[in-house]
Amino acid sequence: MKKNIKWLLMVSLTFMAACNSDDNNTPEEVPVVPGSAVFTKYVALGDSFAAGYSDNALFKRGQEGAYTNILAQQFVAAGGGTFTTPLMNDNLGGLLLGGNVVAGTRLYFNGQAPVSVTGKPTTEITAHLTGPFNNLGVPGAKSFHLVAAGYGNVAGVATGAANPYFARFSSSPSTTVLADAITQAPTFFSLFIGGNDVLSYALSGGVGKDQKGNLNPATYGGNDITDPTVFANVYTTLATSLTANGAKGVVANLPYITALPYFITVPYNPLTASTLGGGNQAVGVATIKALNAQLYGPLKQALTAFQAGDRINLLSETGSNPVLIKDESLPNLSAQLTAAFTPSMGAQNAAFYGAVFGQARQARATDLVVLPTRTDIGAAPKASDSGLGFAPPAPLDKFGITYPLQDKHVLIPTEISEIKVATDAYNTTIEAVAKEKGLAFVDTRAILTQLASGGYRFGNYTMSSTYVTGGAFSLDGVHPSARGYGLIANIFIDAINAKYGSTLRHVDLGAYPIQYPASL
Repeated sequence: MKKNIKWLLMVSLTFMAACNSDDNNTPEEVPVVPGSAVFTKYVALGDSFAAGYSDNALFKRGQEGAYTNILAQQFVAAGGGTFTTPLMNDNLGGLLLGGNVVAGTRLYFNGQAPVSVTGKPTTEITAHLTGPFNNLGVPGAKSFHLVAAGYGNVAGVATGAANPYFARFSSSPSTTVLADAITQAPTFFSLFIGGNDVLSYALSGGVGKDQKGNLNPATYGGNDITDPTVFANVYTTLATSLTANGAKGVVANLPYITALPYFITVPYNPLTASTLGGGNQAVGVATIKALNAQLYGPLKQALTAFQAGDRINLLSETGSNPVLIKDESLPNLSAQLTAAFTPSMGAQNAAFYGAVFGQARQARATDLVVLPTRTDIGAAPKASDSGLGFAPPAPLDKFGITYPLQDKHVLIPTEISEIKVATDAYNTTIEAVAKEKGLAFVDTRAILTQLASGGYRFGNYTMSSTYVTGGAFSLDGVHPSARGYGLIANIFIDAINAKYGSTLRHVDLGAYPIQYPASL
């Protein structure tokens, strides 16, 4: 199955004339020209952004609204050719492997919260599609995956050795994404890759490792940060291969994670008297008094004795209070707390409190609470996510309030720094390669930062990174909405026009929705 978006367009220069020959001051429309670029065979390489992933899934409508697809449509007026996409089977999203669901359906907003569309996915990974495909955007792909043989081998999907999306349409089990691009002899390409080299680590709350200094990506875990030298070598290989036969292209740098709603929506201090009282202020004040007397006060006193009193402060009855988190970068004071609490609690309870609060502190403005944590705050820890291997008993059974949120829930400053350092290194490489190869360069970092700090205005609209209502991002908090993809396409067009003297047209962002309904 292919998506053929080659539209039959007639491009003409229209002259506007008034009835009165003396009133002929309306400006002429600039004709669309390719400049020095050749758009006849456009191939797109990248990750989920290139694929059109949105609302936590890949689905037909989202693929059709990918920035790559929009670019291809705008290229037609400048001589662009057919652009094919390995479409999913439905607008539910999700994947099957041997009939079993391995990826869930997309999200929609039901008026109260994002929820999954009902239904079972119909896209079976083993039902292989026949290409070639111009859109080689692969959700989940890191930079080095684009040159990894076997990344599209369906036999490796179950073990994580291969990518389920690429396995659907790879030209052979042993091919690479880059090879499938090169064999099409592109005259123009786009390359937007590297986000997942840090994003998987960030999305996991820092559950992974910074692999700086490790030059063998075959040894990396799924949530690890790619070494900058590995990224630089791979990126140079990609650009060199794609331009070897004279193809022009456009590349894009990477945004900071602080531009994404996933990392900036949940506040570090959501605990008010009203919240803790379930909407009842009086109950909340009483709860705070009890927490201060029975938990926060004793912890503060004990930690102060060990010169760590700044980890915990008493809760305010009138203000917004921070959640409790585990900070694995702190010295572990479990033994000290156990010894301090043993006289009043007994050895067993004291050891439990020591284990729970040895690296606990209250969150600060410099921490980033990840989006899924919003439903975990106040919920009971389970054996699978408590960090202890069992579900803690009451009263230490409320995440963020009486029990510290764990590593997966929060990015702490050391983890945020690792992500930023790697992102900066990747972006240095991307810009340098763009200059060396004479490619158009898109500063997506700047535009996404603008979305997070004031928003982007067009016409009577403003787009921002505000979750759900901002218009730029989908409900997964990471990937763009349809309108967000339109914005990305427009800034790609600006870069292409500036570099190659093209006169490609912008798309009207107002024509793109900010959310998809439940039924498509």
